[in-house]
Amino acid sequence: MGWNSWNSFAGTITEAQALETAAIMRDKLLPFGYDVFTVDIQWYEPEAKSYTYNANPVPALDANGRLIPAPNRFPLSKGGKGFAPLAAKVHAMGMKFGIHVMRGIARLAVEKNLPILGTPYRAQDIADTSSICPWNPDMYGVDMTKPGAQEYYDSIFLLYASWGVDFVKMDDMSRPYDAHAPEIEAAAKAIARCGRPIVLSLSPGETPVPRGSEVRKHAQMWRISDDFWDEWPQLYAQFTRLENWSPFTGPGSWPDADMLPLGRIALGERSSRFTADEQQTLMTLWSIARSPLIMGGDLRGVDQATMALLTNREVLAVNQHSTGNRPHFLADNTRVWSAWAEGGEDRYLALFNTGDAPLEVSVPLRELGLQRAAVRDLWKGEDLGVSEGRVIAKLRSHASALYRVKAA
Repeated sequence: MGWNSWNSFAGTITEAQALETAAIMRDKLLPFGYDVFTVDIQWYEPEAKSYTYNANPVPALDANGRLIPAPNRFPLSKGGKGFAPLAAKVHAMGMKFGIHVMRGIARLAVEKNLPILGTPYRAQDIADTSSICPWNPDMYGVDMTKPGAQEYYDSIFLLYASWGVDFVKMDDMSRPYDAHAPEIEAAAKAIARCGRPIVLSLSPGETPVPRGSEVRKHAQMWRISDDFWDEWPQLYAQFTRLENWSPFTGPGSWPDADMLPLGRIALGERSSRFTADEQQTLMTLWSIARSPLIMGGDLRGVDQATMALLTNREVLAVNQHSTGNRPHFLADNTRVWSAWAEGGEDRYLALFNTGDAPLEVSVPLRELGLQRAAVRDLWKGEDLGVSEGRVIAKLRSHASALYRVKAA
């Protein structure tokens, strides 16, 4: 659970904006468990301006070709301090500090042929200039068959560990998976050697489900889709993806449906285009499927309705503590999930109407191994009484319900 700068700031966030946002997160979200504060892409790019990338970037680098924070945007990083001062301030707020990085080695480091820390090799010895990200011009891939390649990855994670980084979102990794698998394994190996526990989150998707057993060996989170934004077709598509990935969900193994584009987003240009029902559906699906909850909206001036979605303790308990989460396939335009509540006696039941018209969703209690059940509406915080034989909800288009049911 946490916050990430991408949906709000693109690649433009500054140190001042980061500290302002982190303080709001500490006050408003940390009490509910949101504790990972992440600076997303291009913190090393002095001229980052929007969601598009400069064609010929001149990123900030150290003497060993490693990306460092752009000092014009992160002045505390000057003098070789990197992100250590910002991370220390985030840690002092009681939170963890995360960064986004791209796969590979900076093209500028290759152009300058900078040395690889602790080796006789240089950037041109390990770079695979044919391996490039199709949407970002910053990096070349690393040829992991070359001497110095693992040492390069070791060097960047040693740097992140020295800064106090707790979470690394590593991009241009999961797709195409097989082509990038050697670098995924190299990053995991580097983390194991760096002397600091760091969560590795792979991006973007769609990570191939047949590689689920492999990816969970190396990363703790991995994206199951491309970037997720505030459009119903994208939300609808996540249902099938989360269903397919449900067998791989568990401690230290989290298929990631991406950030929550709620509140003000897109450099403040708009509020989320999801309707109120769709926003609740988003939170219900992420919670019952146990996808990481990473708020993407701007926390500065966040509205009460968005805060209510993010801070419902009974709903968050589903995301954080449920087990045995699984989909049930019952009817067209109907999606149903269940899970065990903490303690293993009560059940959670999530109902969704994914169609374009109102629908009565009916779930036989025998699907949960029950005949009679006391039902509690978690979004409303209300006990609904005892249901006989089935649970029925009348749902508007794209709406959802989330219940806790107890044998009666």
